[in-house]
Amino acid sequence: MERPYVVGISGGSGSGKTQVLSWLQGEVEEENICMFSQDNYYYEKLISSPKEAKAFNFDDPEVIDVQQFARDLGLLKEGRTVYRRDYVFNELDKEGELLAFSPAPIIVVEGIFIFHYSEIWEQLDLKVFVEVKEHLKFQRRINRDMKERGYHLDDILYKYTKQVVPAYEQYIEPYRHLADVIIPNNQAYSKQACPTAVQLLGTFLKSKIK
Repeated sequence: MERPYVVGISGGSGSGKTQVLSWLQGEVEEENICMFSQDNYYYEKLISSPKEAKAFNFDDPEVIDVQQFARDLGLLKEGRTVYRRDYVFNELDKEGELLAFSPAPIIVVEGIFIFHYSEIWEQLDLKVFVEVKEHLKFQRRINRDMKERGYHLDDILYKYTKQVVPAYEQYIEPYRHLADVIIPNNQAYSKQACPTAVQLLGTFLKSKIK
């Protein structure tokens, strides 16, 4: 297997990185792309109760096992399959599904801090930053945390103002000007029709497949 092409996709919480990943999967054949997320590298047993979960700061780069994250990315680049438990945010007594990440010509690494970690940054061939207006990120964060994680609005407001915004300003936004590609994600697109910027990125990535 030839050396894979590694793409990093970052952006603030609520910027729509997951949607961009979904669009890319539609642009590049499934067998040619591997999606690899920072979210599966939170240290285990960080929290033990729903109350702790509501107060815990997931928007801190120190709560990610970046060394293991970087090692596993290296293994993928070497052509080896990586196994990792899916991190479950809102069901503390549930063990996440065992995920298998198989080598592919294109590896897409996603996460809010991937540009901040030098161990990951140095392994990326292309850096993509997803940019969204602040009020849209906030709306998307509210919708996600209420529907998927069962948080109350007061808890969401606290986390966003005390944790999410400071983390973005310190660990995420400073790398925006270093990105190779910036994808604006302010409009509402259908699941079938992705933005032109993502289509162009998909075309570029397909050109990297030998």
